[in-house]
Amino acid sequence: MGNVLNALPKSQRGRAKADLQAIWMAATRDDAYAAFDRFVTVYAAKYPKATETLKRDRESLLAFYDFPAEHWQHLRTTNAIESTFATVRHRTTRTRNRS
Repeated sequence: MGNVLNALPKSQRGRAKADLQAIWMAATRDDAYAAFDRFVTVYAAKYPKATETLKRDRESLLAFYDFPAEHWQHLRTTNAIESTFATVRHRTTRTRNRS
């Protein structure tokens, strides 16, 4: 999501973020594909870099729909990954700032 939003001007990011969330918060895979296609249709003409980034990874981004719905909430989040790297980032920053 960050890569797509970075390819858009700041004035478009709020609406685009909501449109992106509609993709992976969809109730079914078909709804997600419809939201995905809608996003590409709306943004492709003016912001091709943003839509190409998204289209390139379409199947891997929506792969969590292969699993039972009760697991989707855990699969949609990156908290486990971010928590691990937060500790590393914290230690690296502290170490670098020491003289």
